[in-house]
Amino acid sequence: MYARERRRAKKGRWHGLEDRPQQGVSQATALLDEQLQAWRERPLSQCRYLYLDARYEKVRQDGQVREAAVLIAVGVNEAGKREVLGISVALSEQEVHWRTFLQSLVARGLSGLELIISDAHAGLKQARKAVFGGIPWQRCQFHLQQNAQGYIPRQNMKQEVAADIRAIFNAANRDEAEALLAKTVQKYAKTASRLASWMEENLPEGFTAFAFPTHQQRLLRTTNGLERLNREIGRRSRVAAIFPNEASCLRLATAIVMEISEDWVTGRTYMRFDEI
Repeated sequence: MYARERRRAKKGRWHGLEDRPQQGVSQATALLDEQLQAWRERPLSQCRYLYLDARYEKVRQDGQVREAAVLIAVGVNEAGKREVLGISVALSEQEVHWRTFLQSLVARGLSGLELIISDAHAGLKQARKAVFGGIPWQRCQFHLQQNAQGYIPRQNMKQEVAADIRAIFNAANRDEAEALLAKTVQKYAKTASRLASWMEENLPEGFTAFAFPTHQQRLLRTTNGLERLNREIGRRSRVAAIFPNEASCLRLATAIVMEISEDWVTGRTYMRFDEI
């Protein structure tokens, strides 16, 4: 009952501007923007794990419709709870935009990181190295599976390759994963040489999670949890179709992730740090 009433109150606070008299809409929007900005700029503290990803929304700019990147950071705090640490809207995922976003997290107090989980987007990769160069990085295994598809020479090989990669990632430990990788590279060396070379160079970037406690590894292997958050943003933002500007996109995206983050923080523990 309480949760339902709280969501109803949030919906009214964030999305009920159309119910106000016209002259009050601007004031209500300004107040809402202040509240959302305060949340985006709230102080941060220690988080062990940081997940990074982006989604794209259509935004009108200078009379043209462009794809704007919504940059999102999710952390697992010392209590084992997930929370959305930050969100920003940029014209692209270029390094400068990711670097500014990551630097803002540090400026707000983010510390204690032990691992960063993300895909290998060039801009994000460069920014991560510049801001968090000493922090281990886990490349998302789901994205690695997707990336591998571009190196498979024949359609009828795709299921077999996917199964081989899955077996590598599901290994009991890093030594076993590296041994399986070596066998798999040898297996495809002649029939799919580009794939074999790509596997040898890229798949080890998905092995970093093996260094962490076994009961945490499943949640550290991919950014799937963040992908689900992105899908929820997409589902709720369909009403906008094309945002009139970046500010309106940031307003709605912030309202959505703020609500979800509050549910995470007040909900069940996402990850246990004690030994099992």
